[in-house]
Amino acid sequence: MLRPRIIPCLLIHDKGLVKTQQFKNPRYLGDPMNAVRIFNEKEVDEIIVLDIDATVDGRDPDFKMIEHLAEECRMPLCYGGGVTTVEQAQRIFSLGVEKIAFSAGAINNPNLISEIAEKVGSQSIVVVLDVKKKLFGGYDVCTHNGKKSTGKSLFELIRQFEKLGAGEIVINSIDKDGDMKGYDMKLIEGARKETTLPLTALGGAGTLDDVGELINKFGIIGAAAGSLFVFKGKLKAVLINYPNFLDKESLIKKYL
Repeated sequence: MLRPRIIPCLLIHDKGLVKTQQFKNPRYLGDPMNAVRIFNEKEVDEIIVLDIDATVDGRDPDFKMIEHLAEECRMPLCYGGGVTTVEQAQRIFSLGVEKIAFSAGAINNPNLISEIAEKVGSQSIVVVLDVKKKLFGGYDVCTHNGKKSTGKSLFELIRQFEKLGAGEIVINSIDKDGDMKGYDMKLIEGARKETTLPLTALGGAGTLDDVGELINKFGIIGAAAGSLFVFKGKLKAVLINYPNFLDKESLIKKYL
């Protein structure tokens, strides 16, 4: 039975766990492996880990780090960052990663998605679209941590990647990143209308009620968050957290 997924998203910068706000000012939070171990104990639905340096630095994925992540994770792992070739993707899958997230690599070379889908199946391919509101309406899709505008239509990209064989789309709101004031519902609604693929929202969740409202509006959806699961309280003290099984079930039943 398909269910909503509640997904921590971890950002890796200079080999450390960080949290950004509007893709800027990364705040160091600690060792990402420690966070993964805690999330293991909390039995999270799945986890997304994004290396935010790889594409910007123009380097290959850190395969050693990915191997350590895969060894530690007892939940499904989605890794993203610097993947631009079929060979890199195959190597990452061989390390035990269940899904790979593509952003700049897919936008710069859309055929990469179809080539990998032919080899491993669509279910393992996630496309992350980092989205910023334009001044006079509409949305700008960006890469390189929001620094480069692609000039491409968000909704056209969603349709294109579905046709090419992507298995999931993640809509990551740059404007909402780290603000903890709720998801951009209008953005997610627009994306939902364009695809039948599994859809995950990222950016803006500050409370479990924000997650619940997303589930209430869209039903079977991925509710991803960074700040919500690494901070606690108004002063944003660092505390890895996640709802226990009963709380999660209660939340889903309340809003679904």
